[in-house]
Formats: sequence, C-alpha cells, structure tokens
Amino acid sequence: MKLTASIVTYRTPHDELGKCLESLRRDGVCRVYVIDNSPDDSLRSFITSHSAGDIVEYIDSHENPGYGAAHNIALRRSIEERTSYHLVINSDVYFDRGVLPSIVEYMDRHPDIGLLQPRIISPDGSEQFSSRLLPTPLDLIGRRFLPGFLSGPRNRRYLLADRPAGATLNIPYHQGSFMFFRVDVLSKAGLFDERFFMYPEDIDITRRIHALSPTIFWPDVTVTHAHHASSYHSLRMLRIHAVNIIRYFNKWGWFHDRSRRYFNQRLLKEMATMARQAEQGQL
Repeated sequence: MKLTASIVTYRTPHDELGKCLESLRRDGVCRVYVIDNSPDDSLRSFITSHSAGDIVEYIDSHENPGYGAAHNIALRRSIEERTSYHLVINSDVYFDRGVLPSIVEYMDRHPDIGLLQPRIISPDGSEQFSSRLLPTPLDLIGRRFLPGFLSGPRNRRYLLADRPAGATLNIPYHQGSFMFFRVDVLSKAGLFDERFFMYPEDIDITRRIHALSPTIFWPDVTVTHAHHASSYHSLRMLRIHAVNIIRYFNKWGWFHDRSRRYFNQRLLKEMATMARQAEQGQL
C-alpha cells in the first residue's frame, strides 16, 4: 500500500470533513482512517454516505485520548501494513487534484526525506508560515501575549517569514495540519508522544524525525488550511495549550536545549547563505 491518511475529528462539521475526504479520494489515497474523538458517533453515517466512504475506515475512540494518541491508532496500522507513506491531515485542509501524487513522486526521488510539508495558505491566499524554528519559551510567550511592536521581529524569525521565496528547506518544526511521513523513518523515530494531549505533539515528533533525516518544507505544491486557532477563542483550549507546552519544555529543556540551538542555527545559516547567493545572482 503506497499512501494512507488519518484525520482526527471532534464534533467536526460534515461539510468540512467532506471537502477534505474528497481531496484525498481524488488524489488516490488507498485508505483514510477517521478517528473520532467526539462524544457520539454521528459522523459514522455521514462517512458511509459520502462518495469517499469506500476508502474510509471509521474508528470510534470511545473517549477522547488526545490528538496525537488518536493519530497513533492509524499510524500503528500503517506500520503493520508496511505502508510507504502516511499523511496526518486536519479535517479543515483541502487541495487541488495532483498535490499528493506530486509529493509521492518527490519523496520517491529523495529517499532520505523522513517528513515533508508543502506550502500552506489560508482560504484568502495568505501564507500561514507553518514550518518554523523550534520554539523557545520566549517565542511562544511573546507570540501569544506581547504586543506586536515588541514581539514582531522575534516572531518573524520564529515563523521564518523572511525565508527565501520558493526555497526548499530542511526545517525542524512542521505544524501538524499536514504532515507527510515516510513510514519506515517514522517507525524508527517513534509515534506521537501521548503525554501531549494537544498542540506540541507536532513540534516533538518533527524534531525527533529531524534528528534522523531531513524534514522538508517543499513549496512546489500548495494546500489550503482553514485554520480555526481554537486556543485563541476558548479559555479551555488555552489552558490545554498552556499545560501541554509546559510538558514539552519539561521534556526538552526550557533554556538549555542543545539540539534546538543546533538545529535552529544550522537552518538560519543555510538561509543566510541562500540570501547572499541570491543577491550575487548565484541562485
């Protein structure tokens, strides 16, 4: 089996999920695991009646174990079935025909790559800058709580907002809305850390894969993400976000994180070199 995918749902609107499933069906995904963390199974009948229902396996988690833990249910099956690639995708992501075959072709040509993320935009066409540096505590605190005139320059650096246009880069953190895994590398790095209920599990898994193989931002194809940013609108989700970010820094280090420093500096040096070469007309 070449490519499988998984979507974790929680009271997900039918039209949103349907649009995502249609994108996956059109691009030849062999199987889509929908792991439902909702308190009821009302999505089951919708999936059965959807045009992509023949490739979907609906899994009722019976509880809400968290985002990463739910995806792990599907990832374990993909590893057992020796799938080549597995896509972790949010239900609010959609894309034009041909995106996934292009990614598969690129990954086939570059067998060292462990994880890939394409260019991600909002429905209005604006860039989401979802491939980032590994964050420091100040990056996340400033981004969330400081006024723009104080946090702006540091936030642009963290988001890699000034990366060279059209450049393919080896970036140590890919946001979790669209993560295209090479399954054999994933099995070596380990699955999502289930201690994180939600949010930093994508930082954690990207950096673990990054330590083994390139984790590539590839802007030659684009997907659209109707980002909800629920922790910006809900005090409950903000609390969950904060608790799990604390767990992340407790795991990797708050201020003394050598691999974070090394990975980030290596990437920033690469970008600086590319910028100099562009100025000199070498790119």
